[in-house]
Amino acid sequence: MKDIQSLRDHRRINIKKVGVKDISYPISVLDRENKVQRTVARVNMYVNLPHQFKGTHMSRFIEILNHFHGDINLRSFRLILEETKAKLQAQAAHLEIEFPFFLKKKSAAANKTELVEYLCKMHGSLDQSDDLTLEIAVPISPPAPVQTSSGLPESLGHWGVANICLRFKHFIWMELLIEMVEAVTTHDLQWSASSRKPPDHSLSVEKIAKDLAVKLAAHPDISWCSITVENLSQGFSTFATIEWPEEDININCNHIH
Repeated sequence: MKDIQSLRDHRRINIKKVGVKDISYPISVLDRENKVQRTVARVNMYVNLPHQFKGTHMSRFIEILNHFHGDINLRSFRLILEETKAKLQAQAAHLEIEFPFFLKKKSAAANKTELVEYLCKMHGSLDQSDDLTLEIAVPISPPAPVQTSSGLPESLGHWGVANICLRFKHFIWMELLIEMVEAVTTHDLQWSASSRKPPDHSLSVEKIAKDLAVKLAAHPDISWCSITVENLSQGFSTFATIEWPEEDININCNHIH
């Protein structure tokens, strides 16, 4: 049978993206405490197809993925991209994975340990050079509630979420990134039930975004970051987005209202 997909195409029309998406696949993630955390990711793989090819064998994407079965992690990203680009004779190769990352956290309100889920995304591209970004969605909780007259605490719910996307010079633990974000997002959200101290009502998406940018920009291994802070309100949401180093963040955040 003639291999139509590998035949030369003389129409000189490049296909921007061709590939497979929404593959459910087991991966390993580096875990600071347990060394490795097993999770399941949604995977997208695609290439930029040169104009001289009519198409590509979609099964090759799965073959490459299976070749790295059990070893798909931050460090193997470039190897997967290199093999994809070479085997499909592509101008550029791309790999996206989205997965839940779990951390044990001690809840101050409930005085117990709970498992908190953080949605993470990694996107890698390899053309003449490679590019890798890591994105983490960190939930932002509202002020801890005081006890009601019946002695039962009010529901915590969610104030919003901080979406952090970054490029880094050297490996950084995801746990460290989460801790850096939560050090900012929980600072103004503490509400002492014993003192009944009211929450900081000047809290805003702009202030949190600025504070996070200052915090992350100070880390020597982070070369670029994009931050979007969203507040989930009844019937609508508010948000603020900032990028570093494209934007000037050397602003005294105490003067932002």
